[in-house]
Amino acid sequence: MEVPESVTVPKGNDVAMETVGVGKIKWACEAKDDGTMGWVFKGPDAALNDADGKQVGKYYGPPATWESMDGSKITGTQLAVEPNGKGNIPLQLVEANPAEGEGHMQGVTYVQRLNTQGGAAPEMACDDAHKDKVEIVMYQADYLFYKAM
Repeated sequence: MEVPESVTVPKGNDVAMETVGVGKIKWACEAKDDGTMGWVFKGPDAALNDADGKQVGKYYGPPATWESMDGSKITGTQLAVEPNGKGNIPLQLVEANPAEGEGHMQGVTYVQRLNTQGGAAPEMACDDAHKDKVEIVMYQADYLFYKAM
């Protein structure tokens, strides 16, 4: 897969860990800031698995948190997103905050989300009749964790 420039990790960083996130995203039908009704992102809940399918961490929020099974974890600031087709959450580039705890997340500089499948806001109507309705949407995505070289 060719990675769009907007979500490309800056030079000087190398992949330290590759995982596949498998889980769900919670959406709620609520009034948005502009007063219109719409689906509002409420957060992820996913297992982070290695290439053999073994769980090595988890991804949850808010705030978006990637946590290794060794207890180390990071949050971050979203730098960019790129659409990835109907029904899929966007590709994403996040700059990591300093890690909490010692372990695999120590020194992570960026998190890149690629190969997204599913997870987008529900297609069903979000109006006064559906106010406060919560929908869970399954998804999968690759999460690549980078460290400075």
